[in-house]
Amino acid sequence: MISADAVGRPFNRGDYVVGAPTPPRFARRHEPGPGPAFLQGPTVEVPPAVVERLRRVSGDVATARDEVVRSTRDWWAATMIGETEGRPATPDAVVVRVRSAEQVRDVVRICAEAAIPITPSAGRSNVTGAALPVFGGVVLDVCGLDRIRHVDATAQVVDVEAGVFGDVLEKALQSLHGLTTGHWPSSYALSTVGGWIACRGAGQLSTRYGKIEDLVVGLDVVLPDGRLVELGGHPRAAIGPDLRQLLVGSEGTLGVITAARLRLHRLPDHCASLAYGFESFDAGLEACRQILQRGATPAVVRLYDKLESGVQFARGDCNVLLVADEGEQRLVDATLAVSSSACAELGTALDGEAVMARWLDSRFLVGKSAEGFESGPGFVSDTCEIAASWSALPRIYADVVTAIEAVPGTLAASAHQSHAYADGACLYFSLRGDVEPTARAAWYRAAWAAANGALIEHRAAISHHHGVGLLRGGYLGDSLGAGFSVLGALKGALDPKGIMNPGKLGLPSPFGIPPW
Repeated sequence: MISADAVGRPFNRGDYVVGAPTPPRFARRHEPGPGPAFLQGPTVEVPPAVVERLRRVSGDVATARDEVVRSTRDWWAATMIGETEGRPATPDAVVVRVRSAEQVRDVVRICAEAAIPITPSAGRSNVTGAALPVFGGVVLDVCGLDRIRHVDATAQVVDVEAGVFGDVLEKALQSLHGLTTGHWPSSYALSTVGGWIACRGAGQLSTRYGKIEDLVVGLDVVLPDGRLVELGGHPRAAIGPDLRQLLVGSEGTLGVITAARLRLHRLPDHCASLAYGFESFDAGLEACRQILQRGATPAVVRLYDKLESGVQFARGDCNVLLVADEGEQRLVDATLAVSSSACAELGTALDGEAVMARWLDSRFLVGKSAEGFESGPGFVSDTCEIAASWSALPRIYADVVTAIEAVPGTLAASAHQSHAYADGACLYFSLRGDVEPTARAAWYRAAWAAANGALIEHRAAISHHHGVGLLRGGYLGDSLGAGFSVLGALKGALDPKGIMNPGKLGLPSPFGIPPW
Protein backbone atom coordinates (compact mmCIF):
# COMPACT_ATOMS: atom_id res chain seq x y z
CA MET A 1 0.00 0.00 0.00
CA ILE A 2 1.04 3.61 -0.38
CA SER A 3 1.07 4.15 3.38
CA ALA A 4 1.78 0.77 4.95
CA ASP A 5 4.85 0.05 2.85
CA ALA A 6 6.46 3.28 4.02
CA VAL A 7 6.77 2.32 7.70
CA GLY A 8 10.38 2.18 8.79
CA ARG A 9 11.85 3.18 5.44
CA PRO A 10 12.47 6.90 5.07
CA PHE A 11 15.21 7.67 7.61
CA ASN A 12 16.62 4.27 8.49
CA ARG A 13 20.17 5.39 7.69
CA GLY A 14 22.61 4.58 10.45
CA ASP A 15 21.98 7.33 12.99
CA TYR A 16 18.20 7.01 12.89
CA VAL A 17 16.76 5.90 16.24
CA VAL A 18 13.12 4.85 16.38
CA GLY A 19 11.09 7.26 18.49
CA ALA A 20 13.74 9.95 18.87
CA PRO A 21 14.71 13.21 17.14
CA THR A 22 17.38 12.94 14.46
CA PRO A 23 19.94 15.74 14.14
CA PRO A 24 19.96 17.49 10.77
CA ARG A 25 22.43 16.01 8.30
CA PHE A 26 24.79 18.97 8.59
CA ALA A 27 25.17 18.34 12.34
CA ARG A 28 27.30 15.29 11.62
CA ARG A 29 29.90 17.54 10.04
CA HIS A 30 29.54 20.71 12.11
CA GLU A 31 29.67 20.45 15.88
CA PRO A 32 28.47 23.44 17.95
CA GLY A 33 30.76 26.38 17.24
CA PRO A 34 32.19 28.87 19.72
CA GLY A 35 30.70 31.87 17.93
CA PRO A 36 27.88 34.08 19.16
CA ALA A 37 24.27 32.94 18.86
CA PHE A 38 22.83 33.32 15.37
CA LEU A 39 19.17 33.61 16.37
CA GLN A 40 19.28 35.02 19.89
CA GLY A 41 19.79 38.55 21.12
CA PRO A 42 19.52 39.42 24.81
CA THR A 43 18.10 36.39 26.61
CA VAL A 44 16.25 35.80 29.85
CA GLU A 45 18.47 33.91 32.28
CA VAL A 46 16.92 31.28 34.50
CA PRO A 47 18.03 31.99 38.10
CA PRO A 48 19.82 29.14 39.92
CA ALA A 49 16.97 28.89 42.43
CA VAL A 50 14.48 28.37 39.59
CA VAL A 51 16.75 25.78 37.95
CA GLU A 52 16.79 23.91 41.24
CA ARG A 53 12.98 23.97 41.40
CA LEU A 54 12.85 22.64 37.85
CA ARG A 55 15.23 19.82 38.76
CA ARG A 56 12.95 18.81 41.60
CA VAL A 57 10.08 18.56 39.10
CA SER A 58 11.75 16.64 36.29
CA GLY A 59 15.19 15.44 37.35
CA ASP A 60 16.39 15.86 33.76
CA VAL A 61 17.54 19.43 33.23
CA ALA A 62 20.34 20.49 30.85
CA THR A 63 22.24 23.77 31.08
CA ALA A 64 25.58 23.01 29.33
CA ARG A 65 25.96 25.04 26.13
CA ASP A 66 26.79 22.12 23.82
CA GLU A 67 23.87 20.06 25.10
CA VAL A 68 21.48 22.98 24.72
CA VAL A 69 22.63 23.45 21.11
CA ARG A 70 22.10 19.77 20.33
CA SER A 71 18.72 19.82 22.07
CA THR A 72 17.35 22.85 20.21
CA ARG A 73 18.70 22.64 16.64
CA ASP A 74 16.07 22.05 14.00
CA TRP A 75 15.79 21.66 10.22
CA TRP A 76 15.25 25.34 9.39
CA ALA A 77 17.58 26.63 6.68
CA ALA A 78 18.47 29.67 8.82
CA THR A 79 19.62 27.39 11.63
CA MET A 80 21.83 25.56 9.17
CA ILE A 81 23.25 28.78 7.74
CA GLY A 82 24.23 29.90 11.23
CA GLU A 83 25.73 26.61 12.37
CA THR A 84 27.84 26.15 9.25
CA GLU A 85 29.30 29.58 10.08
CA GLY A 86 30.14 28.35 13.58
CA ARG A 87 27.21 30.25 15.12
CA PRO A 88 24.66 27.98 16.81
CA ALA A 89 21.09 29.20 16.61
CA THR A 90 19.99 29.26 20.25
CA PRO A 91 22.68 28.12 22.72
CA ASP A 92 21.41 30.05 25.75
CA ALA A 93 18.54 28.28 27.50
CA VAL A 94 17.70 25.62 30.06
CA VAL A 95 16.29 22.37 28.68
CA VAL A 96 13.76 20.58 30.88
CA ARG A 97 12.68 17.10 29.80
CA VAL A 98 9.33 15.89 31.12
CA ARG A 99 7.50 12.58 31.16
CA SER A 100 3.97 13.45 32.31
CA ALA A 101 1.29 16.09 31.92
CA GLU A 102 1.65 16.83 35.63
CA GLN A 103 5.31 17.68 35.12
CA VAL A 104 4.35 19.96 32.23
CA ARG A 105 1.83 21.67 34.50
CA ASP A 106 4.42 22.17 37.27
CA VAL A 107 7.08 23.54 34.91
CA VAL A 108 4.62 25.98 33.35
CA ARG A 109 3.55 27.18 36.79
CA ILE A 110 7.14 27.78 37.85
CA CYS A 111 7.87 29.75 34.66
CA ALA A 112 4.64 31.73 35.03
CA GLU A 113 5.54 32.75 38.59
CA ALA A 114 9.00 33.92 37.53
CA ALA A 115 7.89 35.41 34.16
CA ILE A 116 10.37 33.19 32.31
CA PRO A 117 9.75 32.39 28.63
CA ILE A 118 8.96 28.76 27.89
CA THR A 119 9.33 27.10 24.49
CA PRO A 120 7.68 23.70 23.90
CA SER A 121 9.81 21.31 21.86
CA ALA A 122 9.71 17.72 20.62
CA GLY A 123 11.00 16.20 17.37
CA ARG A 124 12.49 19.49 16.13
CA SER A 125 11.88 18.66 12.46
CA ASN A 126 10.31 22.09 12.02
CA VAL A 127 11.54 24.25 9.13
CA THR A 128 10.36 27.68 10.33
CA GLY A 129 12.17 28.07 13.67
CA ALA A 130 8.95 27.49 15.62
CA ALA A 131 10.65 25.67 18.52
CA LEU A 132 13.76 27.85 18.89
CA PRO A 133 14.09 29.63 22.29
CA VAL A 134 14.93 33.01 20.80
CA PHE A 135 14.69 34.76 24.19
CA GLY A 136 16.34 31.96 26.17
CA GLY A 137 14.46 30.83 29.25
CA VAL A 138 13.16 27.26 29.42
CA VAL A 139 12.87 24.74 26.59
CA LEU A 140 10.20 22.20 27.54
CA ASP A 141 11.09 18.93 25.81
CA VAL A 142 7.95 16.74 25.73
CA CYS A 143 9.44 13.71 23.93
CA GLY A 144 9.02 11.81 27.21
CA LEU A 145 5.24 11.99 26.79
CA ASP A 146 5.54 8.84 24.73
CA ARG A 147 2.58 6.59 25.58
CA ILE A 148 -0.16 5.32 23.31
CA ARG A 149 -2.80 5.34 26.03
CA HIS A 150 -5.76 3.67 24.35
CA VAL A 151 -7.11 2.57 20.99
CA ASP A 152 -10.88 2.48 20.54
CA ALA A 153 -11.02 0.11 17.59
CA THR A 154 -14.80 0.40 17.29
CA ALA A 155 -14.79 4.20 16.95
CA GLN A 156 -11.37 4.13 15.24
CA VAL A 157 -9.85 6.68 17.62
CA VAL A 158 -6.46 6.59 19.33
CA ASP A 159 -5.64 8.41 22.58
CA VAL A 160 -1.94 9.25 22.33
CA GLU A 161 0.50 11.49 24.17
CA ALA A 162 2.06 14.42 22.36
CA GLY A 163 5.65 13.14 22.33
CA VAL A 164 4.94 9.94 20.40
CA PHE A 165 6.80 9.88 17.09
CA GLY A 166 5.00 9.12 13.85
CA ASP A 167 6.85 5.91 13.05
CA VAL A 168 6.26 4.48 16.53
CA LEU A 169 2.56 5.30 16.37
CA GLU A 170 2.09 3.81 12.90
CA LYS A 171 3.92 0.58 13.68
CA ALA A 172 1.77 0.03 16.77
CA LEU A 173 -1.50 0.90 15.01
CA GLN A 174 -0.78 -1.21 11.95
CA SER A 175 0.67 -4.28 13.64
CA LEU A 176 -1.70 -4.47 16.61
CA HIS A 177 -4.95 -3.05 15.25
CA GLY A 178 -4.86 -3.03 11.44
CA LEU A 179 -5.36 0.76 11.51
CA THR A 180 -3.50 3.84 10.34
CA THR A 181 -3.62 7.59 10.89
CA GLY A 182 -3.13 8.12 7.15
CA HIS A 183 -0.93 11.04 8.18
CA TRP A 184 2.37 10.87 6.29
CA PRO A 185 4.36 14.12 6.37
CA SER A 186 7.85 13.93 4.90
CA SER A 187 9.17 14.16 8.46
CA TYR A 188 6.88 11.51 9.96
CA ALA A 189 9.81 9.54 11.42
CA LEU A 190 11.30 12.72 12.94
CA SER A 191 8.13 14.41 14.15
CA THR A 192 5.60 13.90 16.92
CA VAL A 193 1.85 14.00 17.34
CA GLY A 194 2.08 17.25 19.30
CA GLY A 195 4.22 18.85 16.63
CA TRP A 196 1.79 17.88 13.88
CA ILE A 197 -1.04 19.55 15.77
CA ALA A 198 0.87 22.62 16.95
CA CYS A 199 1.98 23.49 13.41
CA ARG A 200 -1.23 22.38 11.64
CA GLY A 201 0.63 19.85 9.54
CA ALA A 202 -0.38 17.79 6.51
CA GLY A 203 0.55 14.33 5.33
CA GLN A 204 1.28 13.46 1.74
CA LEU A 205 -2.02 11.59 1.44
CA SER A 206 -4.15 14.39 2.90
CA THR A 207 -6.59 14.51 -0.01
CA ARG A 208 -7.77 11.05 1.06
CA TYR A 209 -7.30 11.21 4.85
CA GLY A 210 -7.39 14.94 5.67
CA LYS A 211 -4.93 17.35 7.27
CA ILE A 212 -4.17 17.03 10.96
CA GLU A 213 -6.98 19.44 11.92
CA ASP A 214 -9.40 16.96 10.33
CA LEU A 215 -8.01 14.10 12.42
CA VAL A 216 -8.09 15.73 15.86
CA VAL A 217 -11.08 14.62 17.94
CA GLY A 218 -9.86 15.96 21.28
CA LEU A 219 -6.89 17.57 23.02
CA ASP A 220 -5.33 17.78 26.47
CA VAL A 221 -3.58 21.12 26.96
CA VAL A 222 -1.70 22.86 29.77
CA LEU A 223 -2.60 26.55 29.58
CA PRO A 224 -0.13 29.36 30.39
CA ASP A 225 -1.38 29.58 34.00
CA GLY A 226 -0.75 25.85 34.56
CA ARG A 227 -4.32 24.60 34.21
CA LEU A 228 -4.68 21.23 32.50
CA VAL A 229 -7.81 21.22 30.31
CA GLU A 230 -9.46 18.70 28.01
CA LEU A 231 -10.98 20.04 24.79
CA GLY A 232 -13.32 18.38 22.30
CA GLY A 233 -13.97 14.66 22.29
CA HIS A 234 -17.11 14.42 20.15
CA PRO A 235 -17.59 13.33 16.51
CA ARG A 236 -19.45 16.64 15.95
CA ALA A 237 -20.90 19.20 18.36
CA ALA A 238 -22.79 22.50 18.58
CA ILE A 239 -21.74 23.55 22.08
CA GLY A 240 -20.07 26.86 21.32
CA PRO A 241 -16.91 27.55 19.31
CA ASP A 242 -14.64 24.62 18.56
CA LEU A 243 -11.97 25.18 21.21
CA ARG A 244 -9.77 22.44 19.75
CA GLN A 245 -9.11 24.56 16.70
CA LEU A 246 -7.79 27.44 18.82
CA LEU A 247 -4.88 25.20 19.78
CA VAL A 248 -4.39 23.46 16.42
CA GLY A 249 -1.78 25.60 14.67
CA SER A 250 -1.04 27.76 17.75
CA GLU A 251 2.64 26.68 17.73
CA GLY A 252 2.93 26.62 21.51
CA THR A 253 1.90 30.25 21.94
CA LEU A 254 -1.37 29.49 23.75
CA GLY A 255 -0.46 26.36 25.72
CA VAL A 256 1.33 23.03 25.69
CA ILE A 257 -0.41 20.09 24.02
CA THR A 258 0.12 16.98 26.15
CA ALA A 259 -2.17 14.42 24.46
CA ALA A 260 -4.66 14.04 21.63
CA ARG A 261 -7.42 11.83 20.36
CA LEU A 262 -7.00 11.20 16.64
CA ARG A 263 -9.31 9.64 14.07
CA LEU A 264 -7.99 6.49 12.44
CA HIS A 265 -8.65 4.55 9.24
CA ARG A 266 -8.58 0.90 8.27
CA LEU A 267 -5.44 -0.21 6.53
CA PRO A 268 -6.04 -0.19 2.76
CA ASP A 269 -6.15 -3.50 0.94
CA HIS A 270 -5.76 -2.17 -2.60
CA CYS A 271 -3.88 0.63 -4.34
CA ALA A 272 -3.50 1.80 -7.93
CA SER A 273 -2.04 4.76 -9.80
CA LEU A 274 -1.98 6.59 -13.09
CA ALA A 275 0.07 9.43 -14.54
CA TYR A 276 -0.39 12.06 -17.23
CA GLY A 277 1.83 14.66 -18.84
CA PHE A 278 0.67 18.19 -19.67
CA GLU A 279 2.18 20.78 -21.95
CA SER A 280 1.57 23.56 -19.43
CA PHE A 281 1.36 23.71 -15.64
CA ASP A 282 -1.96 25.54 -15.99
CA ALA A 283 -3.44 22.63 -17.92
CA GLY A 284 -2.30 20.25 -15.20
CA LEU A 285 -3.92 22.42 -12.54
CA GLU A 286 -7.16 22.39 -14.50
CA ALA A 287 -7.06 18.58 -14.59
CA CYS A 288 -6.56 18.50 -10.81
CA ARG A 289 -9.51 20.85 -10.34
CA GLN A 290 -11.71 18.67 -12.52
CA ILE A 291 -10.77 15.56 -10.54
CA LEU A 292 -11.70 17.08 -7.18
CA GLN A 293 -14.80 18.90 -8.36
CA ARG A 294 -16.15 15.76 -10.01
CA GLY A 295 -16.14 14.24 -6.52
CA ALA A 296 -12.99 12.09 -6.58
CA THR A 297 -10.57 12.32 -3.66
CA PRO A 298 -7.46 10.32 -4.57
CA ALA A 299 -4.86 9.88 -1.83
CA VAL A 300 -2.22 11.41 -4.12
CA VAL A 301 -2.85 14.23 -6.59
CA ARG A 302 0.58 15.73 -7.26
CA LEU A 303 1.42 17.88 -10.27
CA TYR A 304 5.08 18.80 -10.94
CA ASP A 305 6.23 21.61 -13.20
CA LYS A 306 8.73 20.86 -15.95
CA LEU A 307 11.79 21.59 -13.84
CA GLU A 308 10.68 19.31 -11.03
CA SER A 309 9.36 16.69 -13.44
CA GLY A 310 12.86 16.49 -14.88
CA VAL A 311 14.50 16.10 -11.45
CA GLN A 312 11.86 13.77 -10.01
CA PHE A 313 10.90 11.62 -13.00
CA ALA A 314 13.46 12.36 -15.75
CA ARG A 315 10.58 13.88 -17.75
CA GLY A 316 11.54 17.50 -18.23
CA ASP A 317 9.53 17.62 -21.44
CA CYS A 318 6.17 17.89 -19.67
CA ASN A 319 4.41 18.70 -16.42
CA VAL A 320 3.86 15.32 -14.75
CA LEU A 321 0.72 14.58 -12.73
CA LEU A 322 0.68 11.51 -10.49
CA VAL A 323 -2.70 10.28 -9.23
CA ALA A 324 -2.87 7.36 -6.81
CA ASP A 325 -5.41 5.97 -4.40
CA GLU A 326 -5.70 3.26 -1.78
CA GLY A 327 -8.58 1.58 0.05
CA GLU A 328 -11.40 -0.75 -0.95
CA GLN A 329 -10.89 -1.77 -4.56
CA ARG A 330 -14.32 -0.65 -5.81
CA LEU A 331 -13.76 2.86 -4.46
CA VAL A 332 -10.20 3.02 -5.78
CA ASP A 333 -11.25 1.89 -9.24
CA ALA A 334 -14.05 4.45 -9.36
CA THR A 335 -11.72 7.22 -8.18
CA LEU A 336 -9.13 6.45 -10.84
CA ALA A 337 -11.80 6.19 -13.55
CA VAL A 338 -13.01 9.71 -12.74
CA SER A 339 -9.42 10.95 -12.59
CA SER A 340 -8.43 9.36 -15.88
CA SER A 341 -11.45 10.87 -17.61
CA ALA A 342 -10.55 14.36 -16.39
CA CYS A 343 -6.88 14.02 -17.35
CA ALA A 344 -7.46 12.52 -20.80
CA GLU A 345 -9.30 15.66 -21.87
CA LEU A 346 -6.18 17.80 -21.30
CA GLY A 347 -3.05 15.63 -21.25
CA THR A 348 -1.27 12.52 -22.45
CA ALA A 349 -1.15 9.24 -20.54
CA LEU A 350 2.23 8.18 -19.08
CA ASP A 351 3.44 4.96 -17.47
CA GLY A 352 1.68 5.29 -14.12
CA GLU A 353 3.52 2.40 -12.47
CA ALA A 354 6.93 3.79 -13.40
CA VAL A 355 6.05 7.30 -12.22
CA MET A 356 4.66 5.89 -8.97
CA ALA A 357 7.78 3.80 -8.35
CA ARG A 358 10.06 6.82 -8.75
CA TRP A 359 7.85 8.90 -6.48
CA LEU A 360 7.87 6.25 -3.74
CA ASP A 361 11.67 6.13 -3.86
CA SER A 362 12.11 9.88 -3.37
CA ARG A 363 8.94 11.27 -1.77
CA PHE A 364 10.37 11.51 1.76
CA LEU A 365 13.35 13.66 0.80
CA VAL A 366 13.21 16.84 2.88
CA GLY A 367 13.30 19.90 0.63
CA LYS A 368 14.95 20.14 -2.74
CA SER A 369 18.63 19.42 -3.09
CA ALA A 370 21.23 20.73 -5.50
CA GLU A 371 20.54 17.85 -7.88
CA GLY A 372 20.62 19.08 -11.42
CA PHE A 373 22.38 22.35 -10.54
CA GLU A 374 25.96 23.56 -10.46
CA SER A 375 26.32 24.65 -6.84
CA GLY A 376 29.09 25.69 -4.51
CA PRO A 377 29.63 26.32 -0.78
CA GLY A 378 27.11 29.17 -0.89
CA PHE A 379 24.22 26.95 -2.01
CA VAL A 380 20.94 27.48 -0.11
CA SER A 381 17.62 25.73 -0.67
CA ASP A 382 14.24 25.78 0.98
CA THR A 383 10.57 25.13 0.31
CA CYS A 384 7.52 27.38 0.61
CA GLU A 385 4.07 25.75 0.72
CA ILE A 386 0.99 27.92 0.26
CA ALA A 387 -2.72 27.52 -0.38
CA ALA A 388 -5.14 29.38 -2.63
CA SER A 389 -8.26 28.94 -4.73
CA TRP A 390 -8.16 27.22 -8.12
CA SER A 391 -8.96 30.52 -9.84
CA ALA A 392 -5.88 32.18 -8.32
CA LEU A 393 -3.33 29.35 -8.54
CA PRO A 394 -2.11 29.77 -12.17
CA ARG A 395 -1.22 33.43 -11.64
CA ILE A 396 0.29 32.73 -8.22
CA TYR A 397 2.52 30.05 -9.69
CA ALA A 398 3.81 32.38 -12.38
CA ASP A 399 4.24 35.42 -10.11
CA VAL A 400 5.99 33.65 -7.24
CA VAL A 401 8.45 31.86 -9.53
CA THR A 402 9.17 35.14 -11.31
CA ALA A 403 9.62 37.01 -8.02
CA ILE A 404 12.08 34.49 -6.60
CA GLU A 405 14.08 34.23 -9.81
CA ALA A 406 14.43 38.02 -9.88
CA VAL A 407 16.45 37.94 -6.64
CA PRO A 408 20.18 38.13 -7.50
CA GLY A 409 21.88 34.83 -6.76
CA THR A 410 18.83 32.64 -7.42
CA LEU A 411 19.59 29.49 -9.35
CA ALA A 412 15.98 28.52 -9.98
CA ALA A 413 12.49 28.44 -8.54
CA SER A 414 9.97 25.70 -9.21
CA ALA A 415 6.81 24.19 -7.78
CA HIS A 416 4.47 21.27 -7.57
CA GLN A 417 0.83 21.05 -6.53
CA SER A 418 0.90 18.77 -3.50
CA HIS A 419 -2.48 18.74 -1.70
CA ALA A 420 -5.80 19.26 -3.45
CA TYR A 421 -9.33 20.15 -2.36
CA ALA A 422 -12.60 20.97 -4.07
CA ASP A 423 -12.05 24.72 -3.79
CA GLY A 424 -8.28 25.00 -4.19
CA ALA A 425 -4.91 23.46 -3.55
CA CYS A 426 -1.46 23.77 -2.05
CA LEU A 427 1.46 24.85 -4.23
CA TYR A 428 4.81 23.72 -2.87
CA PHE A 429 7.55 26.02 -4.16
CA SER A 430 11.26 25.26 -4.09
CA LEU A 431 13.80 28.07 -4.04
CA ARG A 432 17.51 27.62 -4.63
CA GLY A 433 20.32 30.12 -4.51
CA ASP A 434 24.08 30.04 -4.84
CA VAL A 435 25.91 33.09 -3.51
CA GLU A 436 29.02 33.90 -1.53
CA PRO A 437 28.82 31.98 1.77
CA THR A 438 28.73 35.23 3.72
CA ALA A 439 25.73 36.38 1.67
CA ARG A 440 23.58 33.30 2.24
CA ALA A 441 21.38 34.80 4.97
CA ALA A 442 20.81 37.97 2.94
CA TRP A 443 19.82 35.99 -0.16
CA TYR A 444 17.55 33.75 1.90
CA ARG A 445 15.72 36.72 3.42
CA ALA A 446 15.37 38.41 0.03
CA ALA A 447 14.01 35.28 -1.65
CA TRP A 448 11.41 34.78 1.06
CA ALA A 449 10.45 38.45 1.00
CA ALA A 450 9.91 38.23 -2.75
CA ALA A 451 7.76 35.12 -2.44
CA ASN A 452 5.68 36.44 0.45
CA GLY A 453 5.15 39.78 -1.25
CA ALA A 454 3.58 38.06 -4.24
CA LEU A 455 1.51 35.75 -2.03
CA ILE A 456 0.09 38.57 0.08
CA GLU A 457 -0.78 40.52 -3.06
CA HIS A 458 -2.84 37.53 -4.20
CA ARG A 459 -4.34 37.02 -0.70
CA ALA A 460 -3.06 33.46 -0.58
CA ALA A 461 -2.51 31.59 2.67
CA ILE A 462 1.24 32.07 3.20
CA SER A 463 1.51 28.60 4.71
CA HIS A 464 -0.41 25.40 4.07
CA HIS A 465 1.22 23.05 6.59
CA HIS A 466 4.71 24.10 7.74
CA GLY A 467 3.36 26.87 9.94
CA VAL A 468 4.68 30.34 10.76
CA GLY A 469 7.36 30.20 13.45
CA LEU A 470 10.03 32.85 13.04
CA LEU A 471 10.34 32.54 9.28
CA ARG A 472 6.91 33.94 8.40
CA GLY A 473 6.16 35.89 11.59
CA GLY A 474 6.86 39.28 10.09
CA TYR A 475 4.30 38.67 7.33
CA LEU A 476 1.43 37.32 9.39
CA GLY A 477 -0.12 40.72 10.14
CA ASP A 478 -0.39 41.53 6.44
CA SER A 479 -1.64 38.03 5.71
CA LEU A 480 -4.40 37.99 8.36
CA GLY A 481 -5.36 41.65 8.09
CA ALA A 482 -7.77 42.70 10.84
CA GLY A 483 -7.88 39.08 12.02
CA PHE A 484 -4.38 39.51 13.42
CA SER A 485 -5.79 41.69 16.22
CA VAL A 486 -8.15 38.85 17.16
CA LEU A 487 -5.17 36.51 17.49
CA GLY A 488 -3.40 39.11 19.62
CA ALA A 489 -6.42 39.50 21.89
CA LEU A 490 -6.63 35.74 22.35
CA LYS A 491 -2.93 35.60 23.21
CA GLY A 492 -3.30 38.44 25.71
CA ALA A 493 -6.27 36.80 27.42
CA LEU A 494 -4.72 33.34 27.82
CA ASP A 495 -1.09 34.39 28.29
CA PRO A 496 -1.01 37.90 29.82
CA LYS A 497 2.68 37.56 30.78
CA GLY A 498 3.60 36.49 27.23
CA ILE A 499 5.69 33.53 28.39
CA MET A 500 4.48 30.89 25.92
CA ASN A 501 6.84 30.51 22.95
CA PRO A 502 7.44 34.27 22.61
CA GLY A 503 8.48 35.71 19.27
CA LYS A 504 6.45 33.26 17.18
CA LEU A 505 3.41 33.84 14.94
CA GLY A 506 4.52 37.47 14.62
CA LEU A 507 2.95 38.28 18.00
CA PRO A 508 4.45 41.08 20.12
CA SER A 509 6.58 39.88 23.03
CA PRO A 510 7.45 41.50 26.39
CA PHE A 511 10.96 40.09 25.99
CA GLY A 512 11.88 42.08 22.90
CA ILE A 513 11.86 41.89 19.12
CA PRO A 514 12.56 38.48 17.54
CA PRO A 515 15.98 38.23 15.86
CA TRP A 516 14.60 37.24 12.43
